Amino acid sequence: MELINLSDGDNSFQVRVLGRRSPGVLHLHDRLDAEVIMTSSFVGGRLAMSLLPSDLEEWSRALDLLAAGEDICWRDDDHSPEIKIQPYNEEYETVAVRVEDLGSSCVSVFLPMSLEEGWIDEQRKLLGQVLREWPSEVLESSPGVYEWRR
Repeated sequence: MELINLSDGDNSFQVRVLGRRSPGVLHLHDRLDAEVIMTSSFVGGRLAMSLLPSDLEEWSRALDLLAAGEDICWRDDDHSPEIKIQPYNEEYETVAVRVEDLGSSCVSVFLPMSLEEGWIDEQRKLLGQVLREWPSEVLESSPGVYEWRR
């Protein structure tokens, strides 16, 4: 299921959720396996990643910032690809996406995209579908202590 799907026909950027990492294992149950997929007429790439419920909350906040015209950086840590989105890149006069995998492959890909109006609302719908399909079912009641939500 897609969490992010940005495409202008020539360039595309997707984050696809593949499913729960370890269903039924209490401390890993809510971790989702996912992959970043980037394609253009010049490059194509795929990168594995995992998502926590907090990452989905941060993506929701990032969409609010994008809607306000602000640049975002999502997944900015040492173990994940860093995803930067500019709602308006002055050089290309379009939306631009940069993915940097500095922690593993040291590769960076930049894609300018001419997206249709309403693209942020479409991303909100995708996020809602992912949250409905894989709701958070585990509560961390204190650091390192997990229990099933009731």
